[in-house]
Amino acid sequence: MKCNMSFNKLKFGSTIGIIGGGQLGKMMAQSAQSMGYKVIVLDPDEACPCQYVAHEFIHANYDDQAALNQLASLSDVITYEFENISASQLEYLVSHYNVPQGYQAIQILQDRLSEKQILKESNCNIAPFVQLTNTEDLNDAISSIGYPFIVKTRFGGYDGKGQVLVEKAADLKDAKALIEVEECVAEQYLKLNKEVSLTVTIGANNQITYFPLQENEHRQQVLFKTVVPARTDESIEHSARNEVQKLINNVHFVGTFTVEFFIDKSNALYVNEIAPRPHNSGHYSIEACDYSQFDTHILAITGQQLPQEIELLKPAIMMNLLGKDLDLLENQFSENPEWHVHIYGKEMRKANRKMGHLTVLTEDINQTEQALLKAFEGRAI
Repeated sequence: MKCNMSFNKLKFGSTIGIIGGGQLGKMMAQSAQSMGYKVIVLDPDEACPCQYVAHEFIHANYDDQAALNQLASLSDVITYEFENISASQLEYLVSHYNVPQGYQAIQILQDRLSEKQILKESNCNIAPFVQLTNTEDLNDAISSIGYPFIVKTRFGGYDGKGQVLVEKAADLKDAKALIEVEECVAEQYLKLNKEVSLTVTIGANNQITYFPLQENEHRQQVLFKTVVPARTDESIEHSARNEVQKLINNVHFVGTFTVEFFIDKSNALYVNEIAPRPHNSGHYSIEACDYSQFDTHILAITGQQLPQEIELLKPAIMMNLLGKDLDLLENQFSENPEWHVHIYGKEMRKANRKMGHLTVLTEDINQTEQALLKAFEGRAI
């Protein structure tokens, strides 16, 4: 599945086309513009955050082939901010235009089953899983995995959507209801010590740049905070890099992507999921590193040289700002100048919608973490 693609080194003033105009597209565009590139974005939301920082906006659905062709014809390189785009249409763009990321990773990672299969094929350490094509297959999950296990839809689903935790027989009803709508995958539910992620950028000539290992906490399946560097043994970061290397030996990646891991109670590391684009847990890098995950992504897709090492300028904590967090904390932003606040510019504020994030650089992670948790303690968990 891995392939080699030629890179066109783009001159300043060239145009980058971005499929997707959410916060990731916005931050990509801001990095691109700081390097002297122009940006065109395509998105179905006429009020998407990225359009306000782009040179041109194409208001169209992601599956609008004519609009995708228009974007591509106006751009010197195409990238994307999320993975829920048509792999077949992306394949068409790859064959006719400059899309260094290719379509293979999207094609694989849109389907949780094929993602698990490619991880297994790559000899990555993953939790045992079972394909669920019908409700009868739950018996296979019970016999081969055992309770507890988690059932996830093969397609779609993010931030915990499309998932059911099965801890006992009484939970099978909800799992069956999910399977009756869509094929699923069951995977062993691990007893966790920590969740971590590793953000990586791959550029021309197989350059690889690693960001520091990131320690993550999720609440209700949505990322709540990220601490960098992760508070783990050095061996864990070494193991995480080894797992990523296994993966990139088998799958074509270009640009910035993130691999999420579980660490169980015995300190064993398991690959959980892969995001083939910049990731929420890498946002701290905007302030805390000498290059952000968006900077290295733009360098990679434009054929520029990547930095050999990413320097963490200072330990950092990143907190997501959901709508309910803005309701709670908005008046405190001006009172805390050490908070680097990013508001994405989404028009509609919803309680559990990602509206922004804040990053704090600190020499005392634990003290700063406690202060931030106190500030956020008024939110509904």
